[in-house]
Amino acid sequence: MASRLLYVMDPMCSWCWGFAPVVEALAEQAAAAGVPLQIVVGGLRRDQVAIDAAARVRYLGYWQAVNASTGQLFDFERGLPEGLVYDTEPACRALVTARQLDAASAWTLLKLIQQAFYTEGADVTQASVLVQLAEQAGIPRIEFAEAFDSQAMQEATAADFTWVQDLGIAGFPTLLAERDGQLALLTNGYQPLEVLAPLLSRWLERAANA
Repeated sequence: MASRLLYVMDPMCSWCWGFAPVVEALAEQAAAAGVPLQIVVGGLRRDQVAIDAAARVRYLGYWQAVNASTGQLFDFERGLPEGLVYDTEPACRALVTARQLDAASAWTLLKLIQQAFYTEGADVTQASVLVQLAEQAGIPRIEFAEAFDSQAMQEATAADFTWVQDLGIAGFPTLLAERDGQLALLTNGYQPLEVLAPLLSRWLERAANA
């Protein structure tokens, strides 16, 4: 019977950055039981104007809350660079592109995008930055750039957004366990590993015995 975990997230969601070590451990736990984990992008924000000083202070407040709760590191000085238009679609599309070209590289690219945005002050809404990060993840630059700009990848990204919206998922990170098309919610929102690992263990056991 086919089983998998679905990680519904956005690479520019600060709580998803906070959740990164947890989901990595859960992915390893699931993989040991032969269950893969797939990224589904949710589309956190589609802003069309650059953030102003007040918005930057507000977002940095979110980052500080995530840091306090999870211990994940942020560069509060360089973060959210001036002129940033907080549109997460390009970063989401980069992950969809990686997922289509080389599924394993999507996880590597996700880590690189999050690290660049949260700890290096990079503007990961820019295609040039995403192409460079994809190359670091092992995807040939030209192949990635052509696919990233394609109508097919824009539509595939929009399809992820629609699937997430149709499920009524409003917050990230969300982790779903799927078996034979049936979805079980493991978490909607950040939870520490000590809470989620036992939940996943029980689900994996049931899935193995079904």
